[in-house]
Amino acid sequence: MFSVIFPGQGSQSVGMVKDLHAKFNTVQNLFSEADEILKTSITKLILEGPKDDLDQTANTQPAIFLAGFSIFQVIKKDFGIDLNKANYFAGHSLGEYTALACAESLSFRETLKLLRIRGKSMQEAFPKGEGGMVAILASTPEKIEEILNENKKNYECYIANDNSVGQLVVSGKIKDLELLMIDLKKNNIKSIKLAVSAPFHCKLMSNATKIMKDEIEKSDFKNPKNKLISNVTSEEVEEASILKDLLIKQIESRVRWRENVNLMLEKKINNFIEIGPGKVLSGLVKRISKDSITCSINSEEDIKKININD
Repeated sequence: MFSVIFPGQGSQSVGMVKDLHAKFNTVQNLFSEADEILKTSITKLILEGPKDDLDQTANTQPAIFLAGFSIFQVIKKDFGIDLNKANYFAGHSLGEYTALACAESLSFRETLKLLRIRGKSMQEAFPKGEGGMVAILASTPEKIEEILNENKKNYECYIANDNSVGQLVVSGKIKDLELLMIDLKKNNIKSIKLAVSAPFHCKLMSNATKIMKDEIEKSDFKNPKNKLISNVTSEEVEEASILKDLLIKQIESRVRWRENVNLMLEKKINNFIEIGPGKVLSGLVKRISKDSITCSINSEEDIKKININD
């Protein structure tokens, strides 16, 4: 029994999947098709940078999807490994879109277009420099909710990501986040400002929700081949209509990654295969369950280590 997991924003790097792109026509063809769909050379941006441009949300989201989807297709077409045998697919934020495309719920073309619009709308949803995110270490959602509720007249912040045991991310206006960090320090709770340009996954993203609602509703979703676990509800989803609604809600909703992993663990899943750049999700899974088996697939050598027979 195993699950396939797909990373979100923050896992990107210049040169990701460069070796696979150099060797496999599967990757080269997908990258060329992406350039045509997006009407820009996302290939050059991924392989050569510059990093500042790759890190812009409007570029990051389609780039991470393209990298993950390409790795998935190489595994399937060039190595003959069927990851659609997985018990579950799950993605972290934009990673849900990669999961849907790999589960054949959304086409490659539609996913790329949606993520370009999603990235741009999220980037522009809030005035630049006025919103942000703060990582909170060694605390619990309950404790942070308590602090936020006690101080809601002084500042308004929101838990955006519940990533793993002892790792939360909070969104809000910069001035509110600074007040929150003072209160966290008083409670001996460590916090770190993140290098992001907007307060993702909270109601301050409402302008992006309006844009994405229209785009998602007119997109052609099919029932996925694999059961997905939603970031919004931490429940299994298999129906296209429900997936649409959850993707719309996802923009302003908390990413419940810790709960997603716990659900899979409860279902006796102990083998997690991360498809996409970096090793962020594998690290989070290990923090939640030290006994879990994880592997991050970024190269040909990584692919050769895949074991789905346990």
